Amino acid sequence: MGRADARRAQKKGGRPAQGGGKPKKKGIRRFFTWKMLLAYFVAVIALGLGTFYALYLYVDVPKGNSAAKLQSNIYKTSDGKTIARIGEVNREEVPLSKVPVVVQHAVVAAENKNFYNDPGVDLKGTARGIVNTVMGRGKQGGSTITQQYVKNYYLDQRQTVTRKVKELIISLKVQDEKSKDDILEGYLNTSYYGRGAYGIQAAARAYYNKDIDKVTLEEGAYLAALLQAPSQYDWATATEAGKANAKARWGYVLDKMVEQKWLKPDERQRMTFKEPGKPKAALGLSGQNGYLVEAAKREIIRDLAAQGRKESEFAAGGWTITLSIDSKKQKALEKAVKDQLIDDLDPKSREVDGHVQAGAVSVDPKTGKVVALYGGQDFVQHQISNATRADYQPASTFKPIILASALQNESKTQDKRPVTPSTIYDGTNQRPVVGPGGGGYAPENEDQQSYGPITVQQAMNDSVNSVFAQMVVDVGMDKVKKTATELGMKGDFQETPAMALGAMGASPMEMAGVYATLDNHGKKVTPSVIKSATQGGQEFSLPHAVGDRVVSRNTADGLTSVMTQVVNDGTAKVVASGAYQVAGKTGTSDDDKSAWFAGYTPGLVTTVGLFGEGQGGKQVTLMNTGGGGRVNGGTYPAKIWNAYNSAVFGDDDESKFDLETEDGYAPPPPPRTPAGTPSQGKVTPTPTASSKQTPSKDPSSSGKQSPSKDPTPTGDKHSPSTRPVPSSSTGTAGGATGTSRPDSDVRPNGAGQQQLP
Repeated sequence: MGRADARRAQKKGGRPAQGGGKPKKKGIRRFFTWKMLLAYFVAVIALGLGTFYALYLYVDVPKGNSAAKLQSNIYKTSDGKTIARIGEVNREEVPLSKVPVVVQHAVVAAENKNFYNDPGVDLKGTARGIVNTVMGRGKQGGSTITQQYVKNYYLDQRQTVTRKVKELIISLKVQDEKSKDDILEGYLNTSYYGRGAYGIQAAARAYYNKDIDKVTLEEGAYLAALLQAPSQYDWATATEAGKANAKARWGYVLDKMVEQKWLKPDERQRMTFKEPGKPKAALGLSGQNGYLVEAAKREIIRDLAAQGRKESEFAAGGWTITLSIDSKKQKALEKAVKDQLIDDLDPKSREVDGHVQAGAVSVDPKTGKVVALYGGQDFVQHQISNATRADYQPASTFKPIILASALQNESKTQDKRPVTPSTIYDGTNQRPVVGPGGGGYAPENEDQQSYGPITVQQAMNDSVNSVFAQMVVDVGMDKVKKTATELGMKGDFQETPAMALGAMGASPMEMAGVYATLDNHGKKVTPSVIKSATQGGQEFSLPHAVGDRVVSRNTADGLTSVMTQVVNDGTAKVVASGAYQVAGKTGTSDDDKSAWFAGYTPGLVTTVGLFGEGQGGKQVTLMNTGGGGRVNGGTYPAKIWNAYNSAVFGDDDESKFDLETEDGYAPPPPPRTPAGTPSQGKVTPTPTASSKQTPSKDPSSSGKQSPSKDPTPTGDKHSPSTRPVPSSSTGTAGGATGTSRPDSDVRPNGAGQQQLP
């Protein structure tokens, strides 16, 4: 059969004879043969290369103008008054020859170890960055020192595809036009190191108060480490976690230098970390202004990072930041600290009075906005803000979090009884904690007071350590930590029974968020000091200060109800008011090194912290401050809180809490003599107290609990001498009389051990 016959046969539906050609593909399939796909691929590559070449010819290297773009950042109060204008650029360019070679190598090791041999660009990292930008994922991948220099000096910090493509092309051209030394010099002189310092010379002055040519390798390695996260690694303001990360990055820099054979291994082993000096205050930031500016700056940098942007974008200026600070409340808070504390101090006569540092934060729980902040007597004299520092223990202000976790998780005691405010625990002094993870930990109560059988409510009122140490284990230390972080704590602390004593770091700002979340019926409050912010006239998107519910309303309102009795019948009686209801908790760490009162009304949350800070930032005792002996949360902190709230409470403010809970205030059971000693690790039930407490009802508010100002039955106040005590045959110390310290906290020093005052 010939070809013509075969074609005729196909048209008629027949098949060609054996040995004929394959049938041709029809329709869209004829465009997707292997040959066509290969052709398409080659065409796309050619088109891409052609486009890139065209862009390479089109894009010129612009004149360096980053310095000209630097502007002031303006800070205003909520009523529009300008309190600060920060705009003087801290920069001094130096030739590369003035930078010690070891410091040059430290920077290269930290940022781009292959700098001297690479082509100036990281194609893989840039491509990843473009994809991330298109997908809205924020931060790009790694980039070379050349690319970072181009971004710093020729372009800007915007995360856009156009900017990234320009960065790639300009970097290639700069790599051809400039030597590696010229590029490194430019990078060192344009990079941001924190503390307002642009360039390595300004950084050397800001952190070590010396010129760059006098900087040692140990110091230079720290400056190199700062490039990754200037604010987080600033030793003067970093958290403990931030300091640990800074030292880890410092070690990483030195290790990379060894890897590149720029440092001998034995020399590396002898290196010790050199702590930088404290920052110097900028002019015009005296009094509280500096603390307000620093709080706003921290927040903007945090929000920039959340959007995948760098803090150098903020340092470049052009921002107008309106604070949420209420001028009336701010003045009232400053006056309360002066009247209740500062006027009582006499550093010339009493050395301890010179060690006192006070910090306070006041938040509107409905909006999450900070309405007043006290960071210290004068920012010029003390640049560490006592409002945001997190290096002191919150002590017993942590105890409500433990009970909140118990209620939220419906926890049970060792003998399977629900943990509620009415549950009876053994409050015996130095009672060993039992259960998983207890490890024999046996904390002291203050003044070694033993309480015997005691309700959780009364244990909260009197801040009984032995009860809450056992409760932490009953609830589960991991669950308590989870609740703490959900309420607003950082969570960078260990899971041990010592959590019960607040044995971790926290700031007044942080604890204000925790208590504001409880006041806001369980909806997460992250305090914000910024009302609005614009960058170059464009509105900057701020995260919401009030978020989703993190604990149930029953839990949050239950804690509020319980803590009203800490004020009415516990360690914080000084803040009790006839005008409005108050809920709160005192806290005092070991040896009076910190003292707290965190409290709130229906419309305002305020935390006040007092910290003993000695020479070199060492934590020291506050004992005998003002000549008054012991200092605890019920003294100066509570007095400051009370004076401030009394001054700002208005006729339009809510005076009673709107509570809906089944786990609120638990009245004390009637006195009784138990049949025997409670076994360790188990609660002792009482016939008159149910495990699930039904709240009293407010006739004017059906279904909502409103604790009375004094719900304890007349004649049944629980002083140490009138609490239920075991019979003398039990041998349990439970009814010792005498005066006990208002707050009962002892800082732990390892499992089962205490560091005593």
